Amino acid sequence: MTKTKGVIFDMDGLMLDTEKLLAKYWMQAAQEAGFPMTLEHVLGIRSLSAIYAKPKLQGIFGENFNYEQIRARRRELTAEHLNQYGIEKKPGLDELLNYLHENQYQIAVATATDRERTDNYLHQVHVYDYFDAFICGDMVTKGKPDPEIYLTACQVLGLNPAECMALEDSPNGILSAYHAGCRAVMIPDLSQPDEDLKPYLYACLPALSGVIDLLKGEFA
Repeated sequence: MTKTKGVIFDMDGLMLDTEKLLAKYWMQAAQEAGFPMTLEHVLGIRSLSAIYAKPKLQGIFGENFNYEQIRARRRELTAEHLNQYGIEKKPGLDELLNYLHENQYQIAVATATDRERTDNYLHQVHVYDYFDAFICGDMVTKGKPDPEIYLTACQVLGLNPAECMALEDSPNGILSAYHAGCRAVMIPDLSQPDEDLKPYLYACLPALSGVIDLLKGEFA
């Protein structure tokens, strides 16, 4: 097996403990607009770009579901929360990034979040400078679960997808990474992988720090 040379990180729910906020405020914004969005609905659109999420939600709630307006309200509510309470890092993030840096892995971000907010969030938690490349939702034509974002990240790093490990918390992210040809590793956040997802997983770990032993195991 080809040794891993690059590690590509999702952001929300993987590096940052923000997925719970996205869920909370998607539901609040939708309910304010008169739509009974539940956690199950939110889980179904995790990491989906707008071109996929909009028709999915309108298929559930009808054409009157104003995706752009409700999403804008969700972003407003989320921003207010983060401005008041700050951003929480997921356990093990600093430990893993230090290990990757010390061992000269190439490191990238592949997130559905736009570049401006990605930069802002990662600067706030003081990890921005670890990364060699940033591929964000507004930099690709097709978002997750399409493989484009991971193929682009590998290309920017100058690596073959088979040389890259992708770290994700959501099923849509796992599918994107797997179909790009990366080793798709899930660190679950809001939900565990179901039986349909498990065949796409290179590994499933309880925390980011477990990636260190996974990488060390390649040299055993």
